[in-house]
Amino acid sequence: MTPARQERESTAATRLRRRIVVRGTVQGVGFRPFVYRLACSLNLTGWVRNGPDGVAIEVEGRPDDVERFVPRLHAERPPLARLTHLEEIPIAPEGSTEFSIRGSEEGVRPTALIPADLTTCEQCAAEVADSTNRRYRYPFTNCTDCGPRFTIVEGVPYDRARTTMRAFTMCPECRAEYEDPRSRRFHAEPNACPACGPRLWLARARERSAVKPDASCPDPIAEAARLLHAGKVVAVKGLGGFHLACDARNEDAVRQLRRAKRREAKPFAIMARDLEEAERHCRISAAEREWLLAPERPILLLERRSDSEIAESLAPRQRTLGVMLPYTPLHRLLLEAAPPALVMTSGNLSEEPIAHDNDEAMRRLAGMADAFLLHDRAIQTPCDDSVARVFRGQLMPIRRSRGFVPRPVPLPRAQHPVLACGGEQKNTFCLARDAEAILSQHVGDLDNIETLDYYGRAIEHFRALFHATPDVVAYDLHPEYLSTRYALDAACQGHRAIGVQHHHAHVASCMAENGLDGTVIGVAFDGTGYGTDGTLWGGEILVAGYASFRRVAHLRPVRLPGGAAAIRRPARMAYAYLLDAFPADEAEKLAHELLPGLPQSEREAVAWQVRSGSNAPWSSGAGRLFDAVSALLGVCDTADYEGQAAVELEMAAGDERSEAYPFEVSAEGDARVLDLRPAIREIVHARRAGEPVSLLAARFHATVAEGIVQLCRWVAEETGLRCVCLSGGTFQNVRLLEAVVTGLENSGLQVYWHRMVPANDGGLSLGQAVVAGALLAT
Repeated sequence: MTPARQERESTAATRLRRRIVVRGTVQGVGFRPFVYRLACSLNLTGWVRNGPDGVAIEVEGRPDDVERFVPRLHAERPPLARLTHLEEIPIAPEGSTEFSIRGSEEGVRPTALIPADLTTCEQCAAEVADSTNRRYRYPFTNCTDCGPRFTIVEGVPYDRARTTMRAFTMCPECRAEYEDPRSRRFHAEPNACPACGPRLWLARARERSAVKPDASCPDPIAEAARLLHAGKVVAVKGLGGFHLACDARNEDAVRQLRRAKRREAKPFAIMARDLEEAERHCRISAAEREWLLAPERPILLLERRSDSEIAESLAPRQRTLGVMLPYTPLHRLLLEAAPPALVMTSGNLSEEPIAHDNDEAMRRLAGMADAFLLHDRAIQTPCDDSVARVFRGQLMPIRRSRGFVPRPVPLPRAQHPVLACGGEQKNTFCLARDAEAILSQHVGDLDNIETLDYYGRAIEHFRALFHATPDVVAYDLHPEYLSTRYALDAACQGHRAIGVQHHHAHVASCMAENGLDGTVIGVAFDGTGYGTDGTLWGGEILVAGYASFRRVAHLRPVRLPGGAAAIRRPARMAYAYLLDAFPADEAEKLAHELLPGLPQSEREAVAWQVRSGSNAPWSSGAGRLFDAVSALLGVCDTADYEGQAAVELEMAAGDERSEAYPFEVSAEGDARVLDLRPAIREIVHARRAGEPVSLLAARFHATVAEGIVQLCRWVAEETGLRCVCLSGGTFQNVRLLEAVVTGLENSGLQVYWHRMVPANDGGLSLGQAVVAGALLAT
C-alpha cells in the first residue's frame, strides 16, 4: 500500500465529509458568512457557495463535529434566512485544511436572491445608540441581518450595482466590512455610514423642490420632532414609501390630517416608541407581543385600553388600534425625540398608490404635510406596511406587504408558470412556478388610472426580477375589473387566459397556503364576486378542489339597489332586506323609523329598483348582509371605506355572548339556501323594543356562524368530506371566525383558515394561480 493511500484511508477512518444543498431564502441574507463562522467554530474544513438551487456546502471534520453542523445550521440561521429544503450527501473526505467562501456558480436562480425588507437588528440598533461608534445616530445603518432589500432592488443578480445603493461609493472602512467574511456586513449590499451613505434633510412644504438645502437645518430629526410636538404633519420617507406623521394624542392634528387626506373614518395606524408605550394604549397578549417585535414588524390590530390617550378620531367607533413599532434607525431616532406615539399612515390620498419619490411626494402631499423628512436613497419598489391580527396565537394577515414580500408561498405541488392578475380591491398579483408562488406587495384598489399604471409597472418589475415569462394569465370572471382587462389584453398578445370564479379562487387560496390537495368544503364569505350564473355571489359554500368546484349552498339572494351605490350606502341594503323580509307597506314604515339617514326620495328609488330589478342585480353577498344589519342597528348607514359597516358591527358586539336568532334552510335543486329573513324580523322587533345594540349585534354574529356550521355539517354528511376551508374578507371578523371554527371543530370537522395570505381579495391571486395550474395539468 502506498503512503498516499494509507493517508487517505487513515483520514477516512477519522473524518467525515458531507455535501449539503440548502434551498429557500438563503442568498443575499448573510447565509454564507454565517456558514463560514459556524464551520470555523466547529473546526470544520470545506467550502460554501451560492448555486443554481440555493446554497451548496461541503464540510469535513471529526464525525461528532460534522454531525453537529446541520442542527446548528437550522437553530442559528440568520434572521432573514428561511430554509425550505435541506439535502445531505455523504462524500469521500479530501483532507482539506481550511474553510472558504467560493464564488457563485453560474445560473443562480433569482428567486433565491431577494429577501424582504426587515427591521433593524439589535446589533445595528446598538451601534446607532453608541456615541463612540462611527455609525452613531446614523439613520441608514444596516447589515446582512436587517434593512432594505426588496424595495431597493433594480435588477438581478442581487448586487450593489443593481440596487439604488449604486449611487453611493463605499468608503474604505465600509468596503473592508463588505469584503470580510467574518463581518456581519460581508456582502451587505446596502452597507453605508455617515461618510459615504445616504443623507437626511428636512424640506418645508412651501419649497417646490426636494433638492437638499445648504446646512439650513443641521439636525433634521430634531426639527421634525419639534414640528410634531407643535401639532404639525410631517411626511417621512421610510423603507417603502412616505408616511404622513402627526402626534397621535393631538386631536386637532389628527382631524386636520383626516381632512387633508380626505379620509373621514378609516382608522389610522400608529407607531409607538417602544413596547412599553404600545402597552400604555393596548392590551397585548404574548403572541401579539412576539409579532410586534418580529423582524417583519407588521401593523397589528390590538385591543385598545379604555384609558389610552390616543385621539378618539384616530380610530372612531373602534375597540382596536393598529400599532407597529419602529423598524428603521430613522424611526427609532425620530420617536426618541418626537411624541411617543405617532400617526403613521400611508403618504397618499385615499386609495392612491403610496408616494415614494422625493419630488413626487412634495407635489402630491403638498396640501397634507407641513414639512418633509427626506433622504437620497431612492426607493425602487414602493411597499406599504403589512397589517395583521393575531387569531388563536397565530398571525392572520389582512394586508401582506412590507416584511413578507417577496417571500414565496410553498405550493402543495409543482405547476406550469402562471401570472395571476388578482381582483379589483386590495389587489395583489402572483407569479406561480414550480412549487412556489410569489405574491406581489399590496397594490390597492384598481379603480383609478394611477393605481392601474403602478400595477402594470409592478408586474413588469416582478417578471424581470424573477426571470419569469409565464405564457398563461389567470383572471377574475368579473368583466369590469381592470385586472381582468389587463389579462385579456395579454391574451390578445398571445398569452393563454384562464378565467377563475372569484369564490373558487378564495377557497383554492386557503387550500394552497395550508398545503392541501384533493377536495374540501369551502366557505367563501365576502362582499361581492361575479358568479357563474351572472349574479353577484358572496355567501358561498362550495365543494371544491383546484380544478373544479360545485356551489352546494349559499345565502338567500337579495337585490343590490343601485349597484355600487348600495355598497357605499349600507342604509340602501338595509331597506332592501326589509323589503325582502316584510310586506312593502310595513317595510316602508320600518325604514322611515329605523333608517333616518335614508330620505324619502332615496327610499322611493330603492323600492322601485328592488321591485323592478333596474340597476339592482341579485346578490348573495355576506358583506351586504352585514352592511344591512349594521344600518338597521344604527351603527353605520354610510360607508367611508370598504367594509366599514361590517367592521363597526363587529366592534358594536363588544364582549356580549348570546344565542342565535332563528333562520331557515331551504332546498334549491341540489343546493341549500340559508334564509335569514326570520333573523331580520327578530332583529327589527328587538331594535324597536329597545334591546341593547351590543346584544343584537352579538346575536346576529351567532346566527351567521350557526348557519354556516349547520350547512357545513350537512355537506359533510352528504359527501363524506371532513376538511373545511374558510376564506373571503368576512372572515377577517375574528368574532365570526372564532364562532365558526369552534362550531365546526365541535362537529368533528378539520378547519383551515388563512395564516400566510389575506382572507380578503389580497389573497385572491394565489387562488387564481393554483386553479389555473391545476386546469393546465388536466
